[in-house]
Amino acid sequence: MSATQLNVTRLGDRGPIIAFCHGLFGRGKNWTQIAKAFADDHRVLLIDMPNHGRSGWTEGFAYADSADDVAALFGADDPVTLIGHSMGGKIAMAIALRHPELVSRLVVVDVSPVAYESGREFLGYIDTMRAWISAPRSGVTRADEALRGAVPNTTVRSFLLQNLRREGDGWRWMLNLDLLSKHMSELAGWPADELRGSYPGPVLWIGGANSAYVADDYATAMEALFPRVRRVTIKGAGHWVHSEQPAVFVEVLKRFVS
Repeated sequence: MSATQLNVTRLGDRGPIIAFCHGLFGRGKNWTQIAKAFADDHRVLLIDMPNHGRSGWTEGFAYADSADDVAALFGADDPVTLIGHSMGGKIAMAIALRHPELVSRLVVVDVSPVAYESGREFLGYIDTMRAWISAPRSGVTRADEALRGAVPNTTVRSFLLQNLRREGDGWRWMLNLDLLSKHMSELAGWPADELRGSYPGPVLWIGGANSAYVADDYATAMEALFPRVRRVTIKGAGHWVHSEQPAVFVEVLKRFVS
């Protein structure tokens, strides 16, 4: 087991392993709808990333460390199809580069092996969540009201509110907000100096047509690390491509996995 205890939800009891790595502020259960499409003939793992959901918290952050924590769930005698979105996509790429023997094939969803801007928008979310939890308020409805100014998008706000957990007479965020805030530049970045070499297996690179996270400018970096990459762009989807176009996403994924 890894140094950081990871919470895993399991679906299916036969066939090869498919593991899902969620993005920033998410949980493994975000992938439940997609996972059910594979549970009849796969063993599906929905993993809470470190500092998220019910998984353990760490004192620092580096993609290599998170990759090693998640990689400890797998074995070379039973390699996994690894699927990661956004932050989870970077963790999945790091696993494939550091532990290629554990990964039979890789799916990277709407993220690239590059450093993005500082994540100022996400820091605003964190500040708002912190402010709410320290105020004398309670309940999801009050939290929704408190987040509305900084997070006007209803879908994004609902996504953040899933991290509220009742504890006694109050509520708490399941996210390690202090760590995520402190290390936002690392989360938005990509440790090119640490993650060298290339992964020899097949890679599917899925992007939303309305998202800027996968762009032509990033193809060189992606192909250098993953020479067997195939890129697919899904119309009518932004960054959360798997929740915005789930039927198309599942069809694309099934063709790659089969």
